[in-house]
Amino acid sequence: MDTKSLIIENAKILFQQKGYNGVGLNEILKISKVTKGSLYHHFPNGKEELLIACLQSMSDTITSNIERIFNQYETIQEASQAMIDMIIADFERDGTITGYTITSIVSEMGSLSESVRQTCTNLYAKIQSICFKKLIAEGFSTEKANSISLVLLAIFEGAIILCLTKKTSEPLKMISDELTNVLKGYK
Repeated sequence: MDTKSLIIENAKILFQQKGYNGVGLNEILKISKVTKGSLYHHFPNGKEELLIACLQSMSDTITSNIERIFNQYETIQEASQAMIDMIIADFERDGTITGYTITSIVSEMGSLSESVRQTCTNLYAKIQSICFKKLIAEGFSTEKANSISLVLLAIFEGAIILCLTKKTSEPLKMISDELTNVLKGYK
């Protein structure tokens, strides 16, 4: 792995675990085993530029995982269920959820930095688009598909935040149990 990728991977983990303000550059340097000069060579504008690179990397990972799952299942319900089951399994194995959400970073930095806010907006738009396309393929109208995809995104993100806050997978399990009823309400 090249130096830039190494820094991004390590910073990504730290940002997800501790938040943007909870991680100092020295911690990133130490875990990455690189010098300050090396970090600034790749990220001349510092920590915020590194955060944006991490968010873009997370966006690629999150959307490719969601697309892979959604392509394996015929309906939005089956695909959503599979995604929730995977997140629950990861949470129960690891005791946390990383790699599926950027909510903590949005809440911490979204109002402070326009470039961070826009990067996060783009990720959410990609996720909503994946759901939207699945719903259109199932025969939902454009208007319905747009509203349902937004509701699903909000439900997933909200459940993830509740799991992290309560330190239990129960919110995702409840969403999983109610997903059928939520989607039936739109048909």
